[in-house]
This record gives sequence, structure tokens and C-alpha cells, in this order.
Amino acid sequence: MQSLWMLVASFLFAVMGVCVKLASQYYTTSEIVLCRGVIGVLFILCLIRLRGGTLRTPFPRDHLIRGGVGVVSLWMWFYSFSLLPIATATTLNYMSSIWIAVMLFVAGWWQGHKKFEWGLAGTVALSFLGVALLMRPSLNAEQLLGGAISLASGVLSALVYLQVRKLGLLGEPEYRVVFYFSATGVLAGLVGSVVTGRVPLWHSHSWIGALLVLMIGLTATTAQIAMTRAYRLGNTLVTANLQYTGIVFSSLFGVLIWDDAPGWIGWLGMAIILASGMLATYRNQRKSQAVAKNVPKVDPIATEV
Repeated sequence: MQSLWMLVASFLFAVMGVCVKLASQYYTTSEIVLCRGVIGVLFILCLIRLRGGTLRTPFPRDHLIRGGVGVVSLWMWFYSFSLLPIATATTLNYMSSIWIAVMLFVAGWWQGHKKFEWGLAGTVALSFLGVALLMRPSLNAEQLLGGAISLASGVLSALVYLQVRKLGLLGEPEYRVVFYFSATGVLAGLVGSVVTGRVPLWHSHSWIGALLVLMIGLTATTAQIAMTRAYRLGNTLVTANLQYTGIVFSSLFGVLIWDDAPGWIGWLGMAIILASGMLATYRNQRKSQAVAKNVPKVDPIATEV
């Protein structure tokens, strides 16, 4: 039952996506990243004050890598919402599980531990077929750019997930990982806002825009906590596959709010990407269990990154 926390996280991430797309009418991507980071930092500081804990870490380099790559990925994903329908941007970003499978295979192959896997190759080919179908109904320059940006954000997200897993294995608590990621977002968002000349404190705001960025910060931080709880206490395979309900939630929001119905070809592309992601997750989980039986207390992901 603990895996059902991923349903909560997926719904909240979908709500966050809606708020990001709406907020892009009032704020730049830099401002949205900045405000999201500020709210995340304040949330974690309050949590530490109430429940105890410390921000002192023996792994500053790993947090810097996770924060830097994570913020770039987040920035690209948020920007893609202004160019794409919310369901398309979410689906392309959620291909991160495919990229994780590819990265683990390449790492193992480079170290001479793995041979070519036709099953993995088929899963990757299937996912790109889904991408082609999803993008085909909207072949214009702006949406092709948005699609490329969203795909790239998914690749970076895969690197982030591997780094988060590594930090967890090193014993870092979840709140500390979230805090330093949010703090990196504050710094990056502030620099971007100064460069673009759009610092939130330097211009007027509407109550709608302010409410939207507040919702972005609250839903993103709460979703991260729910997702972490699901992975920590629930079944890994069930939790990972429940993550894809975010595509369903985003699709429904897109239809209800913007009437962004992708057509049957687009729906088919989403279904293929979802299925390929679930297959990749299943393959990774099965291999992890096999390695764990043969080599006790060794995490295959930790040894390959």
C-alpha cells in the first residue's frame, strides 16, 4: 500500500505542470525556478526546525552534481511547457526510465560486464516509435524545438535519479537531498533572473501569478516527499510503474483546461512510450534482484555509476 504514495506524487507533479504552463504567461522560466527553489528551501528549513536534523553533509561534491544537473533538467522541462501541450512535455520527460536502462547497459558494456541485449534495444526502439507518433501531429518548428528540449530534460533526469540513488546509498537523508537541490535552484534562478532583467522583487505582480508560483513550490516539494516515501517503503517495481500515471493526469488536465486532445496517433504514441517505460523498469528491477541474490549487499546501480 505504501507504493500508492506515488499516485499522490504523480498527481501533484501533474498539478505542478499545469501551474508552470499557466505561470509562463506571467513569469520567465528563471523566475519560476527561483520561486520554486525558495519555497522548497523554506519548507525543508521548517521541517528541520520541527523534526530536527542538520544540513551538514560529508558529500558536498555529490550534492553539487545532483543539484547542477537537476536544475538544468528542471529548467529545460519548465521551458518546454511554454512550447508544448502539457501531456506531450510530460510524456517526453518521463522517458527517463528508458535512458536509465541505456546508461546502465552502456556502463556495464564499457566495463566488459555485459553483452548486447536485444531486449533492451527493442525497448528503446519502441520508445522512439512512440516519440515519432506523439510528435507527428504537430510538426512545426516551435514544437519540434520543445520536443527536443523535453527529451533532453528526460536524459538529464535519468542522471539525476542515478545520483539521488547514490546519495541514498551513502546514507544521506531525503530532506538534505531536497534542500540542496532547492538551494541550487535558488542560486541558478537568481542568476538567470538578473541576466534577463526579470527579478521577482523588481516588478509588479498579479495575485494570479503569485498564487501560481506558490502552488508550483508547494506541489513540487510535497510531491518529492511523497515520491521518496513511496520508493523507501513501497515495492520498487510497483512504485516506478505508478509514476507513469502522471502522463494520464497530465493528459486529462490538458484536455480539460486547454482542449489539447492529441488525436488517436498522439494517444497511441503516449501508450507506446508508457509501455516501453514499464518494460524498461521491469528489466532493471529483475536484473537488480538477480545481482542481489548472487552478490549480497551490492546495488547494481551503485556499482555502475
